Amino acid sequence: MFVQVIEGKVSDPSGLRRQLDRWQTDLRPGAAGFLGSTGGVTEDGVGFAIARFESAAAAKANSQRSEQSAWWSETEKCYDGPVSFTDSEDIEEFLAGGSNDAGFVQIMKTVGGPGRAAVKELDEQFEKHAKNLRPDLIGGLRIWTGEDSAIEVNYFTSEAEARENEKKEPPPEVAALFEKYADVIANTKFLDLREPWLY
Repeated sequence: MFVQVIEGKVSDPSGLRRQLDRWQTDLRPGAAGFLGSTGGVTEDGVGFAIARFESAAAAKANSQRSEQSAWWSETEKCYDGPVSFTDSEDIEEFLAGGSNDAGFVQIMKTVGGPGRAAVKELDEQFEKHAKNLRPDLIGGLRIWTGEDSAIEVNYFTSEAEARENEKKEPPPEVAALFEKYADVIANTKFLDLREPWLY
């Protein structure tokens, strides 16, 4: 899988939504290898579009289409300032992966965390208890951008259920791991998409 994360300050959220909807109807039929996308705008105006393709080659072929260039020329007018593009083929799915049934999506951007081995250990322990501890968490994607940096996209049934369940006390072994790798959270920025656009 190949993922591209498009991020920037948005001046016209409704315009961005219209453009993403238009991409689905007008451009998606010709986008070979497109798997889906997640978008939305945070309360403080940061816009995300997270597009998934079968491969980097498929994504590149799409970006070279003239209609894609024309679409982006219109879409970038919805942003206020520079837009960043982050590409990765180093993707991990956890639990059920992404879901179009999610009512709430949370993006976690970690830089300078404990590294992949530590995150894997935490994942393995958490997944043993996820069904009881966090039934609201459908699953997600972890997009690695470096050895100790990643963008995680988590899909929840609803924000209300996510907030309620995050108050639960984890089992001792999971609590110990959370404490051991507290720097994962310390180096993480949380961005909430309360009205996710799921394609």
